[in-house]
Amino acid sequence: MVKNNFLKYLNKGDSRTVRAKKNIILSFFLKGISILISLQIVPITIHYVNPTRYGVWLTLSSLVSWFSFFDIGLTHGFRNRFAESKALGDVEGAKIYVSTTYVALFIVFVIFISLILILNTFLNWSDLLNIDQGYSEELNHVFFIVAFCFGVNIVASVFTTMLVADQRPAIASFIQVMGQFVSFVTIYVLTKLTVGNLSSLALTFSGIPVLILVISSIVLYKTQYKIYAPQLKFVRFSYLKNILGLGGQFFFIITSMLFIFQLMNIIISRVQGPEVVTQYNLAYRFFNVLLMVVVIVLNPFWSAFTEAYAKRDYNWMRSVRKKLELLGVLSIPLLGIMILTSSFFYEIWLGSLIEIPFGLTVSVAVYILFQIFGNIYMYMINGTGKVRIQLIVYIVFAIISYPIMTFMCEKWGVMGILVLPTLVYIIQGVVGCMQLNRLINNRAIGIWNK
Repeated sequence: MVKNNFLKYLNKGDSRTVRAKKNIILSFFLKGISILISLQIVPITIHYVNPTRYGVWLTLSSLVSWFSFFDIGLTHGFRNRFAESKALGDVEGAKIYVSTTYVALFIVFVIFISLILILNTFLNWSDLLNIDQGYSEELNHVFFIVAFCFGVNIVASVFTTMLVADQRPAIASFIQVMGQFVSFVTIYVLTKLTVGNLSSLALTFSGIPVLILVISSIVLYKTQYKIYAPQLKFVRFSYLKNILGLGGQFFFIITSMLFIFQLMNIIISRVQGPEVVTQYNLAYRFFNVLLMVVVIVLNPFWSAFTEAYAKRDYNWMRSVRKKLELLGVLSIPLLGIMILTSSFFYEIWLGSLIEIPFGLTVSVAVYILFQIFGNIYMYMINGTGKVRIQLIVYIVFAIISYPIMTFMCEKWGVMGILVLPTLVYIIQGVVGCMQLNRLINNRAIGIWNK
């Protein structure tokens, strides 16, 4: 009976809702595996390279990860345009968007790697991160390895973006989990056979997932997604205007978000030291489990909103909005439970490796709470492509973020630095709620409709 009721619930609703529910459930299962792997991999990695080197690794990899978003917004613009073409039955248009995006991002990759080679010649990472000069040469090698892998990922990620645009994020999650699992096995073997080395760590965590993604793309383009497989004869650079019109706004939004959020590791490392970077990231990783659950639910609804908005299905959009807002409300008591049990969890997870202050735990939990509410509205609005207000909010905060967060970190440590990004998500949530209300009631005019 339980099985029958579950299947009845799973298949209840229109095709868009059923597809979303199936992907959410499968994604939950895969994300559970991903969380278990990520929890196990942290203490193993810290043992492998020690807490200080791990903090350096977190700082450097977060800095390099900025570059993975420097695709001029092409993947985000592509996601909406592909979903729109598919919703309207334009198979050839969808294939043109796939082929054109791959070629455009390959050109970006070549330019990106050329700049990295030049930049890496002049950078002194020890001075930049305020750490011992003995790390400098090693970090130059690590920087190039990670940057190269992120560059390849810029191109390869077109495939996972297409999967998400096709409202099948579970397949993209499976590919990610496979890369994560192989990385976990590799780092475990390295701890048994080699001495801690940041270059090996970089190859393991950056190179292996990209390799798995490339192999998966080739296999699925030859089978299930053969109809959309990229071909040079379908490249139309004139289509870039449609992608970049929306994608350009996403580019500036994401770039601004990077300045606000990813800059935190750099500031913490310079002001408080790499060990504190480790403390913050471990606390964030603990509460990020709940955020990942929320994102699993939100992910298929981005492209579902693209389809619904293209077909003017406002009733469905209003219904889904209420359910997703309830998801945000339910996260409040769950975060409270996580705060109360955090010390117990840290003890089991990390033992005596790292001590995380309770004040930092509470601050990160509050930050995650408003990040959840901000994302709920951001995902739905992103599906409609009306992102001009987001653009303004994030650019304004990006301009003022560095001096304010540096001052707050010097005064009140990590808890101080979290004030500004938390405020950003509060504003995102409030403004996003107002804009979404106008969009789904077909009353958006002016900047609310751009």
